[in-house]
Amino acid sequence: MSIHAPDRSSLLILSILPILVSLACLAMHGAAQAQTGAQAHATLPTVVVSGSSQNNLLADDLPLSAEVIEGQSLSDQQVHTLRQALQDLPNTAVRSAPTRLAVGAGSAAFARDGNMGINIRGLGGNRVLMTVDGIRLPRSYVSRSAMFDREYLSLELFKRIDVIRGPASAQYGGDGMAGVVNFVTHDPMDFLRTAEGEAPKTLGGRVAAGWSEDDHGYYAAGTVAAKASDSLQWMLTATGRQSHALDNMGSNFAANSNRTRPDPADYNDGSVLGKVVLHPSSTQRHIFTLDHTQKKSDFDLLSSRSPGIPPRPADVLGEDARTKIKRDRLAWDGRFGISTAWADHLRTVVALQDASSRRIGNSDLRSGVHRIRDNRYEERSWQLGLQADKVLRQGDWSHRIVYGLDYARSKISNLYDGQAPLPPEIFPLKRFPDTRQTSSGLYVQDESVYGDWTITPGLRIDHFAIDVTSQNLYFPPAPQPGKSLSGTAALPKLGLLYRATSEWSVFGQYATGYRAPDAGQVNDRFEAVALGVTNIIIANPNLQPERSRGVELGVRGRFDRLSVDLVGFANRYSNLIEDARLINKTATAQTFQAVNIARARIHGVELKGGYDWGNLGPGRLRNTFAWGVTCGTDKTTNSPLNSITPMQIALGLRYDTAPWSVYADLRHYAAKRDKDIDLVSIGNSKAGTTQFATPAATTLDVGAQWRLTKTVRLNVALNNLTNRKYWLWPDVYAQPAGSPTIDAYTQPGRNARVSLVADF
Repeated sequence: MSIHAPDRSSLLILSILPILVSLACLAMHGAAQAQTGAQAHATLPTVVVSGSSQNNLLADDLPLSAEVIEGQSLSDQQVHTLRQALQDLPNTAVRSAPTRLAVGAGSAAFARDGNMGINIRGLGGNRVLMTVDGIRLPRSYVSRSAMFDREYLSLELFKRIDVIRGPASAQYGGDGMAGVVNFVTHDPMDFLRTAEGEAPKTLGGRVAAGWSEDDHGYYAAGTVAAKASDSLQWMLTATGRQSHALDNMGSNFAANSNRTRPDPADYNDGSVLGKVVLHPSSTQRHIFTLDHTQKKSDFDLLSSRSPGIPPRPADVLGEDARTKIKRDRLAWDGRFGISTAWADHLRTVVALQDASSRRIGNSDLRSGVHRIRDNRYEERSWQLGLQADKVLRQGDWSHRIVYGLDYARSKISNLYDGQAPLPPEIFPLKRFPDTRQTSSGLYVQDESVYGDWTITPGLRIDHFAIDVTSQNLYFPPAPQPGKSLSGTAALPKLGLLYRATSEWSVFGQYATGYRAPDAGQVNDRFEAVALGVTNIIIANPNLQPERSRGVELGVRGRFDRLSVDLVGFANRYSNLIEDARLINKTATAQTFQAVNIARARIHGVELKGGYDWGNLGPGRLRNTFAWGVTCGTDKTTNSPLNSITPMQIALGLRYDTAPWSVYADLRHYAAKRDKDIDLVSIGNSKAGTTQFATPAATTLDVGAQWRLTKTVRLNVALNNLTNRKYWLWPDVYAQPAGSPTIDAYTQPGRNARVSLVADF
């Protein structure tokens, strides 16, 4: 199949389309104001996490880019993956590559920058802080023999997702260098509230079930919440999902490495969330949370078999793998109204968390050898947060001062075991030594309001320590012992917001970022021989923490019908870490290492908003729009940063009536240009070798909801309506342009989803 990129005029039209939409909405705004009060629609303020990981403010009062994705919207559109949840945010992407593993080695994507997970404004992996109720999720870990991502999540548990785009280290600590994504779980009152003015129910809840065609998955979820007394509520949620491999548009069913259809896979996911909320007095609130998430998968690795083309023999008769990840969390969140000279409120958060990932692979070779590869990664951590706030007023000034401390300690370990290792490896071994990683921070922020101005200075003193606790089993024979590392940084920030009129505000922010290396990046070690070539990953005990300085300038418009945000940003980075750069290559060996990029720069623009077109027939018409573009350069070599995702446009249209609603979502993904790809850093430095560059694509999703009764709703959706064949850049990183299996990385074709939700 030949692929034709759109001409320049088409790309230009698609690039400016969101701007034209917003201008059209502005033009319509004058006419909309002539509508009656019954037809006008006011936009309610949105609450997000800000200031620190334990503080809520209104999004429109923040001098930064913040988003809230409501759980109701996720439920209506039947979202069941992190990519689907974040796909309409500008300059935000989620990697979701197909499972094309080999028992004897990791995916070819091992060398990509940023690990696995969310990418915000060109940076991803562990540079994006992911939390659940403010508690940090485990880090991702990538080595040549295994990849462990960060999807210790079940989206059915969350009532909203808060997203901050851009450096947030001054508020949240080092891991918030690229942004923050906080998943907020439901509270009992979310299911006990009734109409305004009515007393809460004593018993309530929700049941839901659904089916998705793209992975042939079924799910069910149930919640029961109760009000035991005026001071005690409780809630219990359980979810379960069974699915298969995510579909694609490949057509080769061969049981060998030429296969482009997905490898057969079975997934079983489950989660439980329990929560007790205690109000012993009007000035105290205690939340006790216990949650468990577990995901299991089984793969028949047909694509890992060799087709037997010389000089590579057909040595693999069959391979299979199974994985299991789990996360358990126990947390106490105590809030106290103390009204003293030094604080109005005090909040204490204590959490224990145990997370682990494991992958076991079996391989049968024609030579009679049976290989087993058993990879494990574990993080056991506890976290403490103390925060106080105080409101002070003096003349025309008012101040809200927030200050506190955060502390987190994790015990991180890995183990590589099995049968029939490849020399020089000896089982069991550890890719990096057992490590204790700690981070602590003291912070203060002053939100000062004077007339139409809000000034928000802040400072955080952050300290990290990576301490090797045991050298036992560390890659015998390791040429050098694992090294410890520590450091301290002062992280200032300054935000300004000016309310020019009742509709328009202008804001800006200067922010610093900081991120310590991960234990695996400092001490990871790998060596194995394949087809006569020795692949080596060497440790880098001299790895330095990443730092950034960035500015963000934006304008917000808030009208009765129109909401619009336009933001520009520019960030400079020093010591940016690339996970595994090819540092030496000979005819018989390739050596990779995590390295610091001395200087890098990322800048871009974002536009987002929505317009309420008012009453049309029996219902109301609304639309949304989002556009984002990012550019990034390694300033030491003037090479592009491969972590940059091409431009994306999202346009949404929704029509609501009392008994039913319909929607349509149009998304355009720009092409990845060859000049925006650095071939050297991914090992494609050989003359004539090129990286596959994703062509442009436009997709359309449509859906509807029927409210069968006041409490029961049926959702249906048809995604990729035009059955477009397309790829997304985060998934194809390091895939050569001439690869015969590139279709294995395509997205699903036309597919349907159905769900039924009932509240009681």
